[in-house]
Amino acid sequence: MCGSDHVRVCESHGLISDILQTQTSLADHLLRSLEELTEEELTKIKYNLTYLAYEKYQRIPRGQVEKLDRSGIADMMIRSYGEVDGLNVMLHILKKMNQNNLFQRLSKDLQKGELMSSTIKCTLKQKCECEFEGKAKGGQPTLLKEIYTELYITEGGTGGVNGEHEVRQIEAASKKRRTEDTTVKCNDIFKPLCGRETPIRTVLTKGVAGIGKTVSVQKFILDWAEGKANQDVHFIFALPFRDLNLIKDDYGLIDLLHHFLPELKSFKSTELYRYKVLFIFDGLDECRLPLDFQNNENWFDVTKKTSLDVLLTNLIKGNLLPSALLWITSRPAATNRIPPEWIHQVTEIRGFSDAQKEEYFRKRFSDQRLASRIITHVKSSRSLFIMCHIPVFCWISATVLKRLFSENDRGEIPRTLTEMYTHFLIFQRRFNSEKYMKEDKTKANKCFESGKELLLKLGKLAFHNLKKGNLIFYEQDLTENDIDVTEASVYSGVCTEVFKEIYGLYQEKVYCFVHLSIQEYLAALYVFLSNLSADLLKTAVDQALESKNGHLDLYLCFLMGVSTDSSKTLLERLLGEIRTHSHNIKETTQYIKEKIQENLSPERTINLFHCLNELGDNSLVEEVQRYLNSGRLSPEDLSPAQYSALVFVLLMSDEELDVFDLKKFFRSDEDHWRLLPVVRNSKTALLNSCDLTDENCEVLTSGLRSISSPLREMDLSDNNLKDSGVTLLSAALGDLQCKLGILRLAGCRVTEEGCSSLASALRSNSSHLRELDLSYNHPGDSGVKLLSLLSAGMGDLHCKLQILSVDHCGECRTRPGLQKYSCQLTLDPNTANRELSLSGGNRKVTHVWEEQPYPDHPERFECCPQVLCRESLTGRCYWEAEWSGVAWIGVTYKGIWRKGDGADCRLGYNDKSWSLYCDPDSYSVCHNNKQTLIPIEPSGSHRVGVYLDWGAGALSFYRVSSDGLTPLYRLISSFTEPLYPGFLVFPDSSVSL
Repeated sequence: MCGSDHVRVCESHGLISDILQTQTSLADHLLRSLEELTEEELTKIKYNLTYLAYEKYQRIPRGQVEKLDRSGIADMMIRSYGEVDGLNVMLHILKKMNQNNLFQRLSKDLQKGELMSSTIKCTLKQKCECEFEGKAKGGQPTLLKEIYTELYITEGGTGGVNGEHEVRQIEAASKKRRTEDTTVKCNDIFKPLCGRETPIRTVLTKGVAGIGKTVSVQKFILDWAEGKANQDVHFIFALPFRDLNLIKDDYGLIDLLHHFLPELKSFKSTELYRYKVLFIFDGLDECRLPLDFQNNENWFDVTKKTSLDVLLTNLIKGNLLPSALLWITSRPAATNRIPPEWIHQVTEIRGFSDAQKEEYFRKRFSDQRLASRIITHVKSSRSLFIMCHIPVFCWISATVLKRLFSENDRGEIPRTLTEMYTHFLIFQRRFNSEKYMKEDKTKANKCFESGKELLLKLGKLAFHNLKKGNLIFYEQDLTENDIDVTEASVYSGVCTEVFKEIYGLYQEKVYCFVHLSIQEYLAALYVFLSNLSADLLKTAVDQALESKNGHLDLYLCFLMGVSTDSSKTLLERLLGEIRTHSHNIKETTQYIKEKIQENLSPERTINLFHCLNELGDNSLVEEVQRYLNSGRLSPEDLSPAQYSALVFVLLMSDEELDVFDLKKFFRSDEDHWRLLPVVRNSKTALLNSCDLTDENCEVLTSGLRSISSPLREMDLSDNNLKDSGVTLLSAALGDLQCKLGILRLAGCRVTEEGCSSLASALRSNSSHLRELDLSYNHPGDSGVKLLSLLSAGMGDLHCKLQILSVDHCGECRTRPGLQKYSCQLTLDPNTANRELSLSGGNRKVTHVWEEQPYPDHPERFECCPQVLCRESLTGRCYWEAEWSGVAWIGVTYKGIWRKGDGADCRLGYNDKSWSLYCDPDSYSVCHNNKQTLIPIEPSGSHRVGVYLDWGAGALSFYRVSSDGLTPLYRLISSFTEPLYPGFLVFPDSSVSL
C-alpha cells in the first residue's frame, strides 16, 4: 500500500474508533479477561504467548511482551492475531491454565460470531455447490467439484485496458510460455506475490468473457464454506454487480447486507469491525453504476444511508471498513473503471492451458476414443483450438462434435468458427423439435417457427447491444425488443442453450447470452438476414475498421462466414427457407485484400485475414508459406498484401521467435515497417538500421505493453527516433506489463529531453530495464549525469539499471541519418602502390602509368594497386567515396599481405578484408575470394557510402545520389581487429574521399 493510502487508512481508523467508543467489542472482552488475572497468572500468559504455538498462531517474541501491562498485552494480541483469533489464543491459554470459569464466559462471546459464520457458510454452499454448464438453471445440475478444472491464473500486471478484441487477446495468451508466468492458485489470490511484502486488501481479477471468472469465485466460496481454505476469513459477502444493478434505494452498508442476506439480521454493524470479512464483487464489466471516484463524497459510517455508488466507491477506497478484503472480477475492457491506486494486486485468468483442454474433453466423455477424436479435430484447426482456452467454447465444441462423430449423423465436420456456431444452433433446435415431434406434429411445427422468430429477435437484441458494449440484460431490455422469454422458452431449446435467464446469488432475474461470441454470431446472423443491401459486406468491413478497440472484429468474421454458399445450406437447416441478397464473395474477398494493403493497424489487418479464412480464401497466406518453406524469401518480390500476410503468418506461429531480425525483410519502399508487430512474438528484436522513425514507435509500444509478449531485448540503434520516439518508448517501459531488460538506442539522435523521459521510466518500480545503450547520441552533461546516478543505484531504489553506455557522444550525433557517424579519413602514402598518385591533401588517389618516387616502406603494396587510410576504425563510422573508371572500395585488417599480386594481397579476396567492386555497369561485393553480384545499376551516380558497425560485425555499402542513400549490400562478419579503409584502383581510374 502506498504512503498516501496508508494516511487515508489511518484517518478512517480514527473515525471508526470514534464510532465504536460506546460499543463493546471483542477486544473489550479480551481486556476484561486479562484484568481478572493476578500478576502471577499474567506472567504465565506472557510465558505461553512467547514459548507455545497454537495451531496456526505464531509465537510473539519475548521482548515484545515482557514489559507490557494488561492493556498492552491485549493490544499486542489484537495486532498479532486479530480480534477473533486473539480470543481463540486466549481460550487456548486459559484452558491450559485451568481457568475454567473465565474460559466458559469468554467462549460465549465467540459462539455468536461462529453461529453467524456457519449460517452464511451454509447459505453460500447451497448457492455455489452446483453448476449448470453453459446453460440456464433448469437442466440437470452438476456438482462443481466434479467438473471443475483448475484454471490458469497468473499475475495480471496492471488493471490497464487492452484495446484488442478478446479473442485476439486469447490468441496472444495462447502463445505465451507458461513457465514465464507467475502463477496464482485461486485460493491464494490474497497472498502477496513473490518478492512483495505489502498486505493485499483489494484484488482485481481480469479475464475475457466466459473464461471462468464467476466459476472461480464460486469455487473460492465453496472451498471456504466447506472449511478447506481461507479459514482466517470469518465472513464472505458475495455481491455480484448484476444484482447490485437492480438496487435503486439508498442503503447503509449494514442494511445492504441485510437486504441480500436476511438470515443475518442479527449481524450488527460492530461485527463488521470485529471480524475479518471479504467482499466479492463479480462482473465489474456488467456494472451500470457510474462509480464516480472523483466526485462522490467521502463516507465513513456503515449505518448511515446513501446511494449505492457512494457506498461502493468508499468501500473500494478504504473509507468504509479499511480492514475488509475486496475481490473484484472484470473483463479487460472495464478494468480502468477503478483507479489503479485502489488496487493492490491484479491477477488474470487465462482459461485452459493446452493440457487442460484435453483434460476437459476426457472428463466430459466416458468414451475415451470419442474424446481422442474430438481432441484431434480441435487441434487440427488453429481457430478452434485457440477458442478452447474458453471453457464455454469447450462445452459448445463438445456438444457439436459429439453429435457429428456419432454413427447416426455424419455431416460435414466444422473447421471454422461460423460453422461450429451454426451447427450448435442447429442441434439445439433439432433436439427441441424432435422432443415435440413425438407428442404432436403441429406443436413441433409451431415450435420450429417460434424458434426462428426468437432467433431473429435475439439477433436484433445482440446487434444493438453489441454496439453499446452491453452483455447483461434486464426485463426492460427484452421488452424493448419484443421478446417474451417465458413464452419462447416453452417452444425453443435455443432460449435455454443460447440465451439464459440467471437468478444470480439472490434470485433477481437477469439475462445474458451464454457467451459473448454467441451474441456476436447472432448479431451477424440478424444483420445478414435483415439487410438486403448489395454493399452490406463492404460496408461492414469499413465499419469494423473504424473501431478503435476492435469490438466488431469477431462479428465481422461471422458476417463473412454466414454469407458463403456453404453456409446457406446450413442456415436453411437452422431456419428453413430464407431470403437473402446474393453477395459476390469473390468481389468481397478482393475488397478485403485491397484493404489489407492499406496503412491499417496490425490488429485490424490480422482480423481481415481471419475474415478471409471464414470466406474460404487462404491464398495470400499459402503463397507466403511457400516462400518461407522454400528458404528463398525475397522481401522485394512480395506485394504489399503478401507482406501483410507475412506478418499474419509470423504472429500466428505457435512458436516464439528467439530472434526477429527486421533487416532480413528490409524493403527499399520502406514497407518493412508492417512487420513491427512481430516484435511481440519474439524474445530478441533486432530493428537496428531499418530506417525507422518516431512514427513507428507507437506500434512498438503496443508490443512492449503486451502481457503475453516474451520480448526481453530490443535493438533500435541507427534509427531516426529522436526524443519524440524515445518519449513514447519510455511510457511503455514504465508499464507493469513491459518486461524488457535490454534496450539499445545508439545513434537515435537522443538529447537531454529523451534522457529525462528514460529516467522517469527507470524510476518506476515496474521497470525491468537493466542495460541501456545511448552511445552516439547527444545526452549532454546533465543527461549523462541523470542516468549515471540511476545506473549506480544512487538515484532511486526502484531502478534496476546496471549497465549504461554513453560512449562517443556529442553534438555531431544529432545529424540525420548516417551522417552522425561521419569520420575524417586521409590516405596513407606509406601504403600506396607506386602506380598510385595521391593528391588533394591525401584525399584523392589516381592510378597513373608513371611510378611515383615513394621511399621503401614495409607497409607499402609492392605489386597490387592499392592504398589504405591512416585511420584505424572501430565502433560506428561512416564515410563516402567517389570513383571514376573501375575501383574496389573496402576495409581490411592491418595484417593484409603487402608482397606480390596474389589473392592474399587484394581487398576482398582473403579472410582479412571486405570490399565493394564498382564499375559503370555493375556492383559486386567480395570477401574471402567469394564474389556476389548486386542486382542494382550505378545509374549515373559514382558516389558510394560505407557504414561500419564494428561491434555488430556489419559493413554496409550504399549508392549515394541526390535522392539519398540506396542500400547496396550488407556484409556480416565477426571483426576481431581495427579496420583500415582501403582502395584498389584500376588503370585510368580514381577514388576521392
